[in-house]
Amino acid sequence: MPLEYIPENLDFDVTFEPTRVADKKYVIDNNTGEPIAIVGKDFTCASHGDFFRSVMDTVTDNLSSYEVDGATIAWKDAHKNGWAMMDMTLPNVTAKVTTPKHETEVAQRIIALHGVDGTCSNTVLFGAIDFFCTNGMIRGEHDKVRRKNTSGFSLDRFIGQLNRSKQDFYAQSDRLQGWANTPVFFGDVKPMLESLLKSDKTAEKMMLLYEQEANVRGHNAWALYSAFTNYATYADERNGFKLRNTGGDTQPVSMFQREAKVSQWIESKQFKELIAS
Repeated sequence: MPLEYIPENLDFDVTFEPTRVADKKYVIDNNTGEPIAIVGKDFTCASHGDFFRSVMDTVTDNLSSYEVDGATIAWKDAHKNGWAMMDMTLPNVTAKVTTPKHETEVAQRIIALHGVDGTCSNTVLFGAIDFFCTNGMIRGEHDKVRRKNTSGFSLDRFIGQLNRSKQDFYAQSDRLQGWANTPVFFGDVKPMLESLLKSDKTAEKMMLLYEQEANVRGHNAWALYSAFTNYATYADERNGFKLRNTGGDTQPVSMFQREAKVSQWIESKQFKELIAS
């Protein structure tokens, strides 16, 4: 699939129509003519197509053809197509993470978020995906490129981050390997999870995930992180962390929020103290 491809349900022009409330207006999907959101009267935005094509063009213009070759994109949408996520995997930018029990390969990810409904800023993040279990990882707040959602969005900072992204990916991979080399004491994991997650029930479910990961990868910080990323990747009987049915098409947003939460967990005092002990 070419990088310039945008799913048809997301590739629409945006127009606005007034509501009966003076300071509000409807966001209209011009493909269907249907309103998809109500926003403030001063809200403006680029279309999904314009935003994502600018991201993809910037990727192809600033990375080598080898790095881009074979790239795949997973698309997710929510809020009646008002929110969209582009999750690009670069299969030629990879690194191995090895333990005495297991070896896996991780590849670079570029994640772009866009909203035409006022629910998110234009955001681009960088991360990795574990080819063994397809768990996704994002690196953290310092790797985030965010701009206010207006039609004048600039990709200048994104270009700078993109030019450093391969080097940063290998630095992330070194960190993951360091965690693979860091043993953790089984008896210390559950108290840490209870302190971090603030819920005995959630900690218990996460502990079960850690035990599953440790059976494959060994008792180390990499296995614990893999339990975290499993939580952020699946929401079904595979891990017991089902999402609540809120009656709307919000699951992709909720799953991305889990990824963001994991990036906070690994920077927490509890996690850092565990892997330093």
